[in-house]
Parts: sequence; structure tokens; C-alpha cells
Amino acid sequence: MINPQNLSTEFLRAHETGSRFIPKERALSRSDILDIQSEVMAPLGDVAGFKVGRQPDGPPILAPIPARYRVANHGSRAVRDRLGIELEVGFELLRPLPGGDLPEDIQNYFRPCVVLELVGTRIEGVLAEDPDYKFADFQINAGLVKGNDLPGWDGSDFGTLNARLLANGAPVLDGETTVPGGSALANLALLVAHLGTHCGGLQVGQVVITGSICGLPYFGPGTEIEGEIEGLGRVTLSLT
Repeated sequence: MINPQNLSTEFLRAHETGSRFIPKERALSRSDILDIQSEVMAPLGDVAGFKVGRQPDGPPILAPIPARYRVANHGSRAVRDRLGIELEVGFELLRPLPGGDLPEDIQNYFRPCVVLELVGTRIEGVLAEDPDYKFADFQINAGLVKGNDLPGWDGSDFGTLNARLLANGAPVLDGETTVPGGSALANLALLVAHLGTHCGGLQVGQVVITGSICGLPYFGPGTEIEGEIEGLGRVTLSLT
């Protein structure tokens, strides 16, 4: 029998100690996953934002980003062994939304920004790559770096982009790339439509990230990360 409470306890211990664990359970429902996220997030404190990912069928993957893992632009993050880095388009909520869908005057509610998502698992063993366990593990989110934002945005979408991601000056991405699904606004709308009150719901000041435009490369200590999305801005991070 699945015991989500036991799994929540293990995840929370991993967050608090910086350790990893080998899960014993073997099957999780979507309800189990969202319950685990809520139970783990509550004692971790404030939510910095949410990540969203499309699925071929059914509702999207979504997960909270703990504020304790947020890093200031140009800041640094200690790395245990390696850390995943994803360059993404984000949207910061400026004022409470009027309903469960994106408003037509979206530029009055959100401001786009360039973001680095930090990625790292709390799981070891064969289940570390299991989609349901990754989902329960905040979709393996390990932090957020918000870079420049775009003042005076007119509400236009972000789909195909010109972007760069450099690691110690070497290009990981340099040129044309595409937001997952081809539309950052469609991904934002998916999060807004499905999040509801999960982990407190979407609040002013939080950032929604819309999917990696560079894949999921991993880097170790001593790496200087520079990201840029043309027309949106830059973001940097030092891994120590």
C-alpha cells in the first residue's frame, strides 16, 4: 500500500538536510503527488513561484518553487556534486488575477523576465528517473534565479527566440530556440487554469516559469553561468 505521508516525511528530511533517499513506494496517483507537494511545501515556508510542463494527455505537471532556494541575479549557489541549469521565460505576477483564466489585458497582470531554473533531485536509486516521483519531488526543482524583466511589455507571446547560455564562456546554447510547445503564454495559461489553491495558489510577486529552452545540462562547482534571451534580458549565476 502507498503511504504518501511517509514519502512526504522523507522528502522534507531531504530538503532540510540536503540529502537524498531511496523511496520504497512503487506507485503514485496524481492526487498522491499533489498531496505530497503540499505537505512538503508547507513547512518549507514561502513559495517563490511555480513551474509548469505540458503532458501529452491530461492535466499538466506543476510544482511549487520554494523561496528558500531563490538566488539573486549575479549571486552564487553551492553545489553538492552537480546542478542542472535551465534557461527559461518567466512571468512575474504584478496584481491578483480576476479569475481562473488569463485576462485579455495580460500585460497589466504579468511582467515577463529571463530566468534560470536550478534542477536537482532529492531521490536516489531506480525511482530517481520515474516521472511520478520526479513530479512529487517538485519536478526536481532546486531553485530559481530571476534576471532582467521587460518593462513596457505589450502582451505579445514568446515562442521562437534567440538565446545564449554560456558555461565558463563556452556556449551551451547560442542561436534560435523554441519555448516548449511553442508558446510561453499558452504554458502560463495552463498553469493558471490548473493550479487553483495548490500550495497557496498564485500570489503577487511569484514567478511562473514556462519550460527550458536549452535542454537540461548539468554543471559542477566552479562554473560561471551566463544566460540571455534577446529582447528580454540577461541572468548570471556562480556555482561554488
